Parts: sequence; structure tokens; C-alpha cells
Amino acid sequence: MAAEGAGSAAAAAADGPGGLDQSPQAGGSRCGGGQELGDDVLPSVRAACRAAVAGLIRAEPDLIVVVGGAAAAGEYSGSAAGSLQEFGVPVTIGSGPPVLPLSLTVGAWLLRSCGLRPDEPPAAGLRAVARATPAPDCLRLGARLAVAAPRVAMLAMGDGSARKATGAPGAPDPVADRYDADVAAALAAADPGRLARLDAALDDVLSVAGRAAWQVLAGAAAAADGRLRGRLRCAVAPFGVSYLVASWDGPLAGAQEDSGPLEDSGPLEDSGPLEDSGPLQD
Repeated sequence: MAAEGAGSAAAAAADGPGGLDQSPQAGGSRCGGGQELGDDVLPSVRAACRAAVAGLIRAEPDLIVVVGGAAAAGEYSGSAAGSLQEFGVPVTIGSGPPVLPLSLTVGAWLLRSCGLRPDEPPAAGLRAVARATPAPDCLRLGARLAVAAPRVAMLAMGDGSARKATGAPGAPDPVADRYDADVAAALAAADPGRLARLDAALDDVLSVAGRAAWQVLAGAAAAADGRLRGRLRCAVAPFGVSYLVASWDGPLAGAQEDSGPLEDSGPLEDSGPLEDSGPLQD
């Protein structure tokens, strides 16, 4: 967030490793303005994530902060290493031994994939927030991060409900669907208040990985005094895990290439099992 009103930018993205190098079989999920997707669901998720991150970079911030949920809180430099080897994805980024949690590894990979390097401006910082962190603490952290530099952009990494992935394939889950729809609506409307009201007690019940990171984003966005514009770029649920990608930007932030009116991306539907599409080159 640009703390002094000079412009602001934020993005929220899925943090699962499957979106990096695998593609599902045909299904009925939607992405980018409501078009039906089949075999290209996860490539479209990757494209939406890259478009969101590219928008952050175009806003010309002094600092990009990547925030992601993790088992424990932590702060890392932009050059810190992370690996997806344990998930069967042959990707390692950064220097030194891998220390980044999954969410920050994927976030750092997205920055690199958009051409950002640790030794080049803008500066990047990586902040892990414990998934169990209460909402008020998340909001306060976001407010502090928003004033860490004159112009701060934030990339919040986290998945929605994954409870469907643990149940019978294709079985309806109205509670998880309502939760994901509420998050999608908040992201589409750039509504930090709605994100701030998400119930932390549902994290374990619905297997939600993103709530804490979204509420850090909400705390940072409050500095923009409601002047943010939201765009929901993607809303899909391949293999029962909700992936949401959105961009928030202020009136003076860098222009985005597809900043037209928001279109409904439709309900989140299960897009079926995965097939391995081969290794990703970092």
C-alpha cells in the first residue's frame, strides 16, 4: 500500500505447488472474466498470478512485501531460498539452504518469473505469518508493513478451503462454498473490512490456508482509506482446493493491462484430478 496516498497496489494469489507444474484434466472451473476452462485450468491460474504480480511491479513501489501463511511467523530477505522438492516439483529458488515455507516459496517464484531479482529494485521482503494468528494481530501487522516504505506493494499468498479435497470427490460442501464465495467477493470488491471479519475458528474446520495472510492484506489496505479498486482475476477449485487470484490497486497506481470492469468469475467447481506436465525450469 502506498502509505502517503501516492498510489497503491496489492495482489492475492494461490499458494499451492500444483499450480506451478501440473495441469488438470477437463473440468468446469472458471478464470479471467468467466470463460470456461478445461485442460488449461492451472496454466490459467499461473497466468493470472503472473498478471497480478506484474501489476505490482508496474506500480513502481519502493518495496514489495510477500506475505504468506506458515506454521510459524518469520521474516526473510528477498534472496532467501525455498524449495518445492518435497512436493515433487523440481523448483528451488534463492541462495543458501531452503528455509522458506511453501507460501513464500511460491510467492518468491512468482516475483522471479516476472523478472524481479533480489539485487535489483524494487526491494522485496518475505514475511511469514502464523496461520493461527488472531485477526487483530494480522491487521496490526498489515498496518505496520504498509508504512515500511513510502510506496509499498503487497503480495498475499494463501489458498481458500481445501476441505473438499479430503472428502468424497465431487461431493457438495455448502459451508466451504459459502466461505470461498465470501472471500472471492471481498477480493473482487477490494473490501478489507470483509476480509477482516473472516472467522479464524473456521481455518481448521474448512482447511483454509490463506485467512491470516488475507487479513494482513486487509490491515495494509486500510491505509488506502477505501480508495482501492479490485479485480478478481481467477476463481477455481481444481482437485478440491480453492484458488483465488485478485488485484487491488489505487487510483494513482501503475496502470494494468486489463483494468476493465470486473466480471463475475462464477462458482468454484472441482476441475478433476491432476496429470503431471513435466518439470518447470526456474
